[in-house]
Amino acid sequence: MRDETPEQPAPLRSGYTTGSCATATSLAAARLLLTGIVSDVAEIVLPKGQHVPMKLVFCRLLTDAEGGAEAGTVKDAGDDPDVTHGAVVFARVRLSATPGVRFHAGPGVGTVTRAGLTLPVGEPAINPVPRQMMTTHLAELAGEHGYEGGFDVTIGVENGEALAQKTMNPRLGIVGGLSILGTTGIVRPFSCSAYIASIHQGIDVARANGYLHVAACTGNASEDAMRAYYHLPDIALIEMGDFAGAVLKHLRRAPVDRLSMCGGFGKLSKLAGGHLDLHSRHSSIDLPQLAEWAAGSGASAALQAAIVGANTSQQALALALADGVPLGDVVCARARAVAREIVPSTVAVEMFAIDRQGNIVGAAR
Repeated sequence: MRDETPEQPAPLRSGYTTGSCATATSLAAARLLLTGIVSDVAEIVLPKGQHVPMKLVFCRLLTDAEGGAEAGTVKDAGDDPDVTHGAVVFARVRLSATPGVRFHAGPGVGTVTRAGLTLPVGEPAINPVPRQMMTTHLAELAGEHGYEGGFDVTIGVENGEALAQKTMNPRLGIVGGLSILGTTGIVRPFSCSAYIASIHQGIDVARANGYLHVAACTGNASEDAMRAYYHLPDIALIEMGDFAGAVLKHLRRAPVDRLSMCGGFGKLSKLAGGHLDLHSRHSSIDLPQLAEWAAGSGASAALQAAIVGANTSQQALALALADGVPLGDVVCARARAVAREIVPSTVAVEMFAIDRQGNIVGAAR
């Protein structure tokens, strides 16, 4: 486990994507083959023009019969809580008489097995921007040294298959390891861009495989609730975490027939209040607002005061239900109204709220 972030305020440090790591290591391995130079640093150019030196932990010739070279670097995600932080990303490169660059999945890198991703089925999970970065750098290297052949590039991540179990790759149909990612080459701390991208991919994969009813869930308990309620397969269950907005906005360009959104009562109350990011850093549970909504459903003044004074949203819900006020349904209806303003009218939207035990305590269809 990574150390906790220090309490004293300090600028958060950016890091580099697995795509940047793959580019640096493939460049170093290819340079060794073409020049005999063993590098301890490889400088690459990121998509927006930044020049970045990346330290290598090894750069060596391969000893097997086919020849080739390999290089590796330690992935540094900066201060972002990235699952690949500290992993060794490596590239094995072989020269080929056939021009061009061919990519292969090495140990710890997955293979695409389902339609709906940016890569066709059967391809190694090396995304388009990292592929372009590697192709550009290798082409420039070849031009510098008058090399007219091609390259076979195998990218791997040490312990990548185990690390992939902590990501959404298995659900997306990427088997055998991690994806090599990145659009800018840089990891912005707490930008959550990779998580949001996986939400989008999850919706795209479901659609491409014919699942037009998806359930977006905030966590395991809400997933279990939707799995039991609708008997949906995992491919149709979208792990959205706190990013309700990422789901709703993506459906504008990738609509489905039905969206079921399910989350804890407290989180859905934030969505009902108009917040699209449900994390506590960005939104808070508004007990006075809950009391006001309860009043609209007949809550007495005493109940309203009790809700305002509640310790948690779950306690407020329990107080309302005990008094016959369907606060769970009210919150779901308001959350559904927020969602309806974002998604296309062709998408049927419904909301489900659960308690801490995973029981459905409110719904709006």
